[in-house]
Amino acid sequence: MLLLLAFRRGPPQQSEAPPPPPPYRQLRYEEDYVYVREEDRRTDPFDALRYSPLSESGEIWLSLGREVRERYEKFHNANWGAGPQGAAGYFLQRYMTHADLHLGEEFRLFAQLKSGLEDGRTGAPRVPDEDRLDLHQAFGDWWIRLDPDRSQTLRAGRQEMAYGSSRLASPREGPNVRQSFDGIRAIAHVEEWRADVFLTRPVETDPGVFDDGSDRDRVFWGTYATTPVVEGRSLDLYYLGLDWEHATFDQGTADQTRHSGGARLWGRPEPRGFNLELVYQFGKFGPDRISAWTIASDTGLTLGDSPFEPRLGLKADVASGDTDPSDPDLGTFNALFPKGPSFAETDLVGPANLYDLHSSLELRLSANATRTADADFFWRTSRGDGTYSVSLNFPRPGNLSDERYIGSQTATALAWTFDRNLAATLYYAHFLAGPFLEEIPPGEDMDFVATWVTFEF
Repeated sequence: MLLLLAFRRGPPQQSEAPPPPPPYRQLRYEEDYVYVREEDRRTDPFDALRYSPLSESGEIWLSLGREVRERYEKFHNANWGAGPQGAAGYFLQRYMTHADLHLGEEFRLFAQLKSGLEDGRTGAPRVPDEDRLDLHQAFGDWWIRLDPDRSQTLRAGRQEMAYGSSRLASPREGPNVRQSFDGIRAIAHVEEWRADVFLTRPVETDPGVFDDGSDRDRVFWGTYATTPVVEGRSLDLYYLGLDWEHATFDQGTADQTRHSGGARLWGRPEPRGFNLELVYQFGKFGPDRISAWTIASDTGLTLGDSPFEPRLGLKADVASGDTDPSDPDLGTFNALFPKGPSFAETDLVGPANLYDLHSSLELRLSANATRTADADFFWRTSRGDGTYSVSLNFPRPGNLSDERYIGSQTATALAWTFDRNLAATLYYAHFLAGPFLEEIPPGEDMDFVATWVTFEF
């Protein structure tokens, strides 16, 4: 009889495993740890710091987070042999700590400290290498929920911003010290649309202690909207404005007011992904006009049924340059506040007066390890303009050579994700100098090695 009852009841029901915690976001203030209220979702030893209730109802709560990145870099023939050269490499250290205080469902205060240190680099730290201790972000949010399909967020203070593929507005993740902005911002969600409107000044990166202020030479404003168009595909439309006193290009130095209008069509329907972006810029460079543009594409294909799940990628980018230095009008594209690096960890070439063709192959070696190999080829769009770095410094003027081909770079990277909190990367690149660099010596081939470990919670 007991056997019959056991047969009728069947095996004991097993509860479903809780979903895994979400990955960390590039913008840490976009993370939401309300789910940690549920006891069965607390699977990480840091969950007690991610959600600390400060009221009996749990509506007032605090979330703490931390990032530590230790990085080593070494160049052979840095800047193709120009400037100070160091036989040894150098170390970069990044430490960031944030606190996110939620005051009910309508208000939030977010603050983040940063410390970026450099040790051993010949020729002193570059601007984004060192900032010993400073306030990186400090802002308040007021959330206004009108109905289930409409909400608004009003934000004021120092904040990071990233839009689209981060080609024109980003927190500058690659370099040691990230970029933030002082200003105000309104974010609206209406059904499937999201639209941002902002008015800011970029924050200067100064090497001392609590000495970062707003950049008084630059004002950055605009609006950015995105919406799905069909399943797996979305459309971004945007306008970005930049006032910049004493802006320097190969053409010369002058105050500029630059307006950028752009559209981006993108999607990640597996196994394919794509990104197509077009931008036109106009405005004033001193008393003269600006007319510049860029077209960028990024396509990928994942062969999921093959060994190592290879992903093939191809990028093609064209950014305009100035065609005639004797004409006072300016045709050089300005990427505003681009992600760093734009094309490779070496950051030798930026998206101005450039045609770039970039192929890549990514292999999944295991559940936690990937290897990437890529080849990148660079040409000047215009013979009348020089080459530019990501920060718009131009290491080679354009009037000393008629050659277009700058050179090629091959690179490989091994990346390990040990767990949700700890990751490491080993990277090597070789740049083969082309005729343009060889005609403006020094034009040496360059080697670059970097390795870094990142810990987050």
